[in-house]
Amino acid sequence: MYLAMNGLLLLIISVAVLVCGYIFYGRWLCKQWGVGENDKPTPAHTMEDGVDYVPAKAPILMGHHFSSIAGAGPITGPIGAASFGWLACTLWILIGGIFFGGVHDFGALFASVRHGGKSIGEIISENMSKRAKMLFLIFAYLTLILVVAAFASIVAGTFSNDVLQDGAWVLKSEAQQISSAQVAMVSLLFILIAIVFGFLVYRRNAPMSVASVIGVVAIVVIIAIGINFHPIYLSTSAWMWICGIYIAIASVTPVWILLQPRDYLSSFLLYAMLALAVIAVFLAHPSMSSLPAVSLTSSAGAPIFPVLFTTIACGAISGFHSLVSSGTTSKQLDKETDAKPIAYGGMLLECVLAILTLCAVAYAFSWNAANPDSALKGATAIFGGGLAHMIDDSIPGTYNVLYTLLVLTYSAFCLTSLDTATRLARFMFQEFWLDSSKGETPENVTGYKKVLSNMYVSTIITVILGVVLGLNGYEKIWALFGSANQLLAGLGLLAVATWLGNIGKNNKMFLFPMGFMLVVTICSLGINTWNQFKAITAGGADWGPYAQAVIGILLIVLAVILAIEGIGTIAKQKQKA
Repeated sequence: MYLAMNGLLLLIISVAVLVCGYIFYGRWLCKQWGVGENDKPTPAHTMEDGVDYVPAKAPILMGHHFSSIAGAGPITGPIGAASFGWLACTLWILIGGIFFGGVHDFGALFASVRHGGKSIGEIISENMSKRAKMLFLIFAYLTLILVVAAFASIVAGTFSNDVLQDGAWVLKSEAQQISSAQVAMVSLLFILIAIVFGFLVYRRNAPMSVASVIGVVAIVVIIAIGINFHPIYLSTSAWMWICGIYIAIASVTPVWILLQPRDYLSSFLLYAMLALAVIAVFLAHPSMSSLPAVSLTSSAGAPIFPVLFTTIACGAISGFHSLVSSGTTSKQLDKETDAKPIAYGGMLLECVLAILTLCAVAYAFSWNAANPDSALKGATAIFGGGLAHMIDDSIPGTYNVLYTLLVLTYSAFCLTSLDTATRLARFMFQEFWLDSSKGETPENVTGYKKVLSNMYVSTIITVILGVVLGLNGYEKIWALFGSANQLLAGLGLLAVATWLGNIGKNNKMFLFPMGFMLVVTICSLGINTWNQFKAITAGGADWGPYAQAVIGILLIVLAVILAIEGIGTIAKQKQKA
């Protein structure tokens, strides 16, 4: 079904709906949960350790949180789902963002703050069972290893001078090599200025306004330097190991040195990208007519249910967000009232990015139809190229600079999510060996627990697993990520719902989203597993289909076990009420 729609009108309507959701539904959630009512210091203050628990000012933490949850998701998701139709995607982005994803992210952050900054796994342990915690942590850790492998590959591929084609590594075109080297150089310089920014703010007590101005100027300077001086040309494999070394250091470094300042400064790139995207839509008024309004099947023949709801992911709801909210953000939250703008507001801002991506897709598809010889292919090219062409058509001669800036920002998303995912995986690995109910910590345990809960040991294990998987075909099991990610979302909703029920707060806003995401996950896993069985029985399959089939079955079993435990817990709460 095709309907005419102007991209600018679609953007205006979507932003208006999201703003109303933030103001009215967000306010209602705060009242129902009692956000800020106890006026107690957050774990960032009560448990401050100078490494992971460090209070951050709201703008800095917003930069970290938004950069971490966004990643490549709100860009690649809508691009992958676009063939289901612009209207279908938009409805899920808006409804999902306000009533599913926003509730999920906000709830996970608030629950973690009230549990001493502990992860979703510990919340499950305290409100459901220890067995449920162990199952969740294993699943979440393996999912994060897949994220590390994928994002490291994306970053390395963005920086490198070669690309994998038909099973062989070949050099990119000269123009592509130059663009990759530029992005790599700027990204490396970005890390240096982030460290300087952190030193100025946290050790020299520089005013945020002054430091921010210096930071923005520094960003402009390093972009100019990187575009004109970019001597580093390395292979994807070399960049993968460099990324591994970087994330190993970044995940154990005190957050004030690198994570907080880098993510805060990178947020300016992200906000600039959003501004450029909005300007592009205003200038071009892109027609959405290159996409259907609603299609019950994708261009590849996939059914709209459940595939739409696992593909858009970060643009509507993503389980990875609950790991960020309860992993790093909760340990840096200065006061409870900051939770709404950071978690709920951050999710809705990501919805805006997803809508802008839909506009870019529609324009890119129209461009490809008119220019088949220079068609935009791949998520980076469709998003960056679509937006750059929108502006270039009105302001000729701007395409190359805009495209480089947009690709740089895209890589900043991925790099931020990469080292955040590594730190989160480190937390999960450490928590798995400790029993918090007995007061166990990495400092007071002995034996193998002492070794395996050590943050350096857990980090090295995580990085090696992620990089090795990234170098050896993570793509063969990547199809499982969408389902695994949404299973995380369903379990995150379940965990917060059980906690709210246990403390006598309203948890009804979690029940339908939780049930819906669990059904979506199980259906999606069932379809994918069946497809892998067909590929295996057809003969000639490599290890990918076998791994997907086995993991798919295990995830279905996991979803059912945890759903039964959670639903049983909620049912008992209702009986007591």
